[in-house]
Amino acid sequence: MKTPKDVGERVTLCKDGKYRWVYEMDMLKNPSILFDIWKVFGITIAIMVGMALIIGLLSGDLDLKMLAELCQSLGIVVAAIAVVSTLGYLLYAAITGWKYVVLFIMDERDVVHQQMPSQVKKGQVIGALTTLAGMASGKPGMVGTGLLAQSRTSMTTALANVERLIPCRSMNLIKVNQLLEKNRVYVPGEDFDFVYDFLCKHCVKAKKD
Repeated sequence: MKTPKDVGERVTLCKDGKYRWVYEMDMLKNPSILFDIWKVFGITIAIMVGMALIIGLLSGDLDLKMLAELCQSLGIVVAAIAVVSTLGYLLYAAITGWKYVVLFIMDERDVVHQQMPSQVKKGQVIGALTTLAGMASGKPGMVGTGLLAQSRTSMTTALANVERLIPCRSMNLIKVNQLLEKNRVYVPGEDFDFVYDFLCKHCVKAKKD
């Protein structure tokens, strides 16, 4: 078992039996979040197009002219959304210093994705983690509460309910998907295989890609 001083970027087994690590993603070099945004918009557009086609078919107005107009409107909408979403992503990235800093906590039951505020430096997060790991066998409540208070967003996924695991090695990303929730686990390259194998072992219902 690693000691608390080793807690940092590498996946670390702490004294409370949980694995912890901090991942700092360069939002320019790794556009996985932008791809997720595009995917959401793409699904929305596909639903809207499907509804328009069904309405046109039921009303008897579906013809080549309508299809041409629909394709033209669709092209404009897709281009506008692509531009606006990309600019929004770049603005968000600039505000956060081009970094997306996340604390991950993983054990046999859950994996937690804890996004850190943009003003929190990775060194401060790692320092807090070290304290947490060192106190894990005693009374870590105060430190844990303080760390969570600094967090902006958090997502906890029960591994028993995961339906699909998708490894994206080039982005240091493992997609942990449930029916209605999509968690994103970022892992340093050195520990990618370990974390993916761990998730495969404990996500017993999941389809593995």
